[in-house]
Amino acid sequence: MSDFKYEVDADGVAVITWDTAGKSMNVMNEQGFYDLEAFIDQALADEAVKGVIITSGKPGSFAGGMDLNIIAKMKELAGDSPEQGLLDGLMRMHGILRKIERGGMDDKNKGGKPIVAALPGTALGIGFEIPLSCHYIIAADNPKAKIGLPEIMVGIFPGMGGTTRLVRKMGAMAASPFLLQGKLSNPAKAKVAGLIDEVVAPEALMERAKEYILSSPKFVKPWDEKGYKMPGGAPYHPAGFMTYVGASAMVNGNTMGVYPAAKALLSAAYEGALVPFDTAIKIEARWFTHVLMNPSSSAMIRSLFINKEALEKGANRPAVDDQTVKKVGVLGAGMMGAGIALVSAQAGIEVVLIDQSQEAADRGKAYSETYMDKGIARKKATPEKKEQVLSRITATTDLEALKGADLIVEAVFEDLGVKAEITKKVEAIVGEDCIFASNTSTLPITELAKASARPEKFIGIHFFSPVEKMMLVEIIKGKGTGDVAVAKALDYVRQIKKTPIVVNDARFFYANRCIIPYINEGIRMVKEGIAPALIENAAKMVGMPLGPLQLVDETSIDLGVKIAKATRAAMGDAYPDGEVDEVVFWMAEEGRLGRKTSAGFYGYDEKGKRTGLWDGLAAKFPRADEQPELQEVQERLLFVQVLEAVRALEEGVLEDIREGDVGAILGWGFAPWSGGPFSWLDIIGADYAAERCDQLADVHGARFATPDLLRKVAEEGATFYERFGPEQAKAA
Repeated sequence: MSDFKYEVDADGVAVITWDTAGKSMNVMNEQGFYDLEAFIDQALADEAVKGVIITSGKPGSFAGGMDLNIIAKMKELAGDSPEQGLLDGLMRMHGILRKIERGGMDDKNKGGKPIVAALPGTALGIGFEIPLSCHYIIAADNPKAKIGLPEIMVGIFPGMGGTTRLVRKMGAMAASPFLLQGKLSNPAKAKVAGLIDEVVAPEALMERAKEYILSSPKFVKPWDEKGYKMPGGAPYHPAGFMTYVGASAMVNGNTMGVYPAAKALLSAAYEGALVPFDTAIKIEARWFTHVLMNPSSSAMIRSLFINKEALEKGANRPAVDDQTVKKVGVLGAGMMGAGIALVSAQAGIEVVLIDQSQEAADRGKAYSETYMDKGIARKKATPEKKEQVLSRITATTDLEALKGADLIVEAVFEDLGVKAEITKKVEAIVGEDCIFASNTSTLPITELAKASARPEKFIGIHFFSPVEKMMLVEIIKGKGTGDVAVAKALDYVRQIKKTPIVVNDARFFYANRCIIPYINEGIRMVKEGIAPALIENAAKMVGMPLGPLQLVDETSIDLGVKIAKATRAAMGDAYPDGEVDEVVFWMAEEGRLGRKTSAGFYGYDEKGKRTGLWDGLAAKFPRADEQPELQEVQERLLFVQVLEAVRALEEGVLEDIREGDVGAILGWGFAPWSGGPFSWLDIIGADYAAERCDQLADVHGARFATPDLLRKVAEEGATFYERFGPEQAKAA
């Protein structure tokens, strides 16, 4: 059955309607391309047809993008020459889009038929590249719709003509936010930016598209006409030259050279702008093939698109009935509780926000009011939406208001006694079916569940700060946690539009288990006399969003002291971070607690802006005469995180390496270009990783000891995804 259907009305206007079976939004597959081409051929060959409208049968959207399995299939079918297979497949698809763009015109731009894209709503990726090949783009006035080319966000770039056409349509400077940043716009803003041609009322969409066709418009694309000049200037024009010089500096400054797609996009745009359109398309296809063959892009696509989507759709959800949350009680109206209340209310869930004083509870609700006011000022929210969100939040000190709640999220002070007391009080009020979740970031869920009369209904739901911005939610199963509690947590995370990972209970769970060693390694290097600037820049140059010293400043040094003391008390003689404590405790004694005191590893001005690394570090911890190589610093910073991820999998804390990779990128920003810790190990090879860890352990200690699991994968000559990927999990 085709995803496209074709009909011609009495006025001779052909309508090709895209309606992917079984999907809420259209997704392009290989057969879909060929079906679309067949209908275009049919319309162009039919003398009775005056023009074509390409639209969608999905309410409120045109298309969400490409089925990335097409790319994998092209590689597989090419056998020993995957590059050639990809290039041939891409050029075949380019030919289809070029056929649309030419509309049957001859080489003198005579004849032909206009082809209009009528977009009911969201048009992303290939869902916007197809309209870009049409002669006119009309979108319905749908404020919720998003239009653009977000490919750069998942490690590729618009390679189906999007790069070449947008640069020729708008000029490199104007196109750069949409290509290099993946900026998305609603229809009104897309019209202002020049992405589309017209916005009309939804009910007028098809009529206006038909009217355009019957007006006998001139529809040849500017770049197909003689004398075409690129907006903003071509690269050999002074203005165009400066644009590309600036863009190159910006791309390399933002990506540190570790994201291949951004550099390839810029190369395709620059080289393509020097040649005729059809040659430019070939250049774009070659650079796109180059990116698709890069293991970094494959890993990013897998983690940030395929795996992320699978987890959001419940890949690891227990097979129990729907557990949609209707009323949530949030205990504690501090920053975390206030954020949890906000995202819950935004999702349409009734919220009861509890604190010890009415003033504190009201302050927690005011957080949502301030957030919505900022949204209104940026025109991302409306007063009506603000009223709806606030009306769902009841701020109170009365625990009785929790009656009827089907989920409780506790976000009170990180103390076992305090949490145990509130657990007992609340469980005496809510129903037996209510799930109780703790937002703790460090305390064991199994230990916290001892205060519960229903440990099978007790679970951890660990949010990251700030709640409204961070996309990851870590769900922690205690030893007694049941399937219904897990399903409730997963369904709740789906409702608030975040990405869940499910892990088993262990010290620091998964995310903190991996990120704390990263911070500690940076601090340990300071103690060793390694230049702080080398530490910080090495981290950024390998793809970490923040260096370890900046990160500890942001999270606060006194929090690090608190965690260190608790960990030392729990581990006793096995505690491994005494050298780190020497630095951190001294910083705390000096009153340098990080950004919140405008003094930490960095200095700050009166407005709280970083002014540079604090030079007082050198006096206390003198620089070593011999500084390590950049690669050694980078490998130390990456391996301390990755080895903890491997140990988490080895110990059963992680049950799915997809969650390990997605969680690492979304939770603490682990080098997104790598696809996550397990993908990174697959890129560099388990054999190299094991050998390098042995070397690092000999020099720096047991924290770099090669886990048995990593050594086993290396000895087998396998990869982690070959051993532990979703297909292997199904087979087991």
